Amino acid sequence: MASHEKLDIVVVGSCIMDLISYSERQPKPGETIKGSKFMTGFGGKGANQCFMAAKLGAKCLMVSKVGKDDFGNSYIRNYQEHGMSTEYVQQTSEASTAIAAITVSQDGQNCIIIVTGALDLLSESDVLQAESCIKNCKVMLCQLEIDQNVSLFAMKLAKKHGVKTIFNSAPAQCNINPEFFTVCDIFCANETEAEILTGLSVKSLEEGKIAVKALLDQGCNTVILTLGEQGSLFATKDSPTVVHVPITKVKAVDTTGAGDAYLGSLAYYIALMPELPLLEAIKRASAIAGLSVQSPGTQSSFPKREQLPNNLF
Repeated sequence: MASHEKLDIVVVGSCIMDLISYSERQPKPGETIKGSKFMTGFGGKGANQCFMAAKLGAKCLMVSKVGKDDFGNSYIRNYQEHGMSTEYVQQTSEASTAIAAITVSQDGQNCIIIVTGALDLLSESDVLQAESCIKNCKVMLCQLEIDQNVSLFAMKLAKKHGVKTIFNSAPAQCNINPEFFTVCDIFCANETEAEILTGLSVKSLEEGKIAVKALLDQGCNTVILTLGEQGSLFATKDSPTVVHVPITKVKAVDTTGAGDAYLGSLAYYIALMPELPLLEAIKRASAIAGLSVQSPGTQSSFPKREQLPNNLF
């Protein structure tokens, strides 16, 4: 896709290479054990959400930074193979591509070390270089795997140009700038993030409803709280009654990236089907996320549009 084409969604966020080792158990301190399998994967919340929207047919652009290394080159090719513009996925020789070193034991426990590398160099000026694309897109999507000041700057820039903004408060941080609550059109959190942001317990639907209202009180325009198998809750400043959106339970194979599948799908519906009521967009995004957990992997588990039933479109 040429960068001058009309864009649907711009994502400012992270590209991370996952390096996954599988073993019978986790090693003890100082111990070397033999693993059973190794694989690499393309990850990062920003990139995952961008890929999901692109797989549904949205024209997407990613603003991020990777290293001038093999991982960075692979990630650039991965974007291009999926038809996404890489003009603003810059490569730097000053740091390595961000990686997540993951060990997974047979009982499903994992240990993860993330080295953010090139992502730490993504700056407000990098976002500003993409302003001509941002001002002509329909939806901006941001998270917290990059410097929160860069995410906040990106959303303010989008708001200046009348672009709808979705903010995903992941990974959870207790000290986010309070401007995040007011600058975005949709504030999306899971139960863990909501607990950290509000100081409230979110162990049930009723507690979730209280947390949604607390986030609205912080100045949010629309709050979506995802609750895994319990579905999600949402409310808006103009309609503060909290609505529960249940989901159809499925047999999960791998839940990695389910939240990103949800966010990318939601951004797709808001960008390309703006006439769709938010309740319906949430239902459809939930259905796609539910399909993604039935296959292993992250981006590889995200369904393409042609694999989905027509009633989702």
